[in-house]
Amino acid sequence: MGSTHFIKSAEDIYEAIVTSVPGIKFGLAFTEASGPCLVRTEGTDDALRELAAQFALNISCGHTFIIFLRNAYPINVLNAVKRVPEVCNILCATANPVEVVVFETDQGAAVLGVVDGYFSKGIEKPEDRQQRRSFLREIGYKL
Repeated sequence: MGSTHFIKSAEDIYEAIVTSVPGIKFGLAFTEASGPCLVRTEGTDDALRELAAQFALNISCGHTFIIFLRNAYPINVLNAVKRVPEVCNILCATANPVEVVVFETDQGAAVLGVVDGYFSKGIEKPEDRQQRRSFLREIGYKL
């Protein structure tokens, strides 16, 4: 999830994602902030595109985009999305549950931030460190 500033963002973000991971399945929604103020959608998977559209409509904050991925991790597309000239910032790139903090005025609404995941439960111990390192190798992100 992030913010952007121009209607061509939907197509440009689509191109950045689709060229990052062969066969990636994703849905993208972008909320216009002027004119017809529609939720614009793109993607390679109809169900994910619809999911992104519904989330974007529920949030209804202009110039916000949401991407749902399948067969890929956020890390696989994050740098490509950040390089899109219209992208202003990334609010989160996660597989965790997310809550979006929205503030409404008479004019519209704004995303103030996101709650990404859960409270910290403690400090990593040596066995936790080993488990983390093993997990990264198991999923192929380290040798």
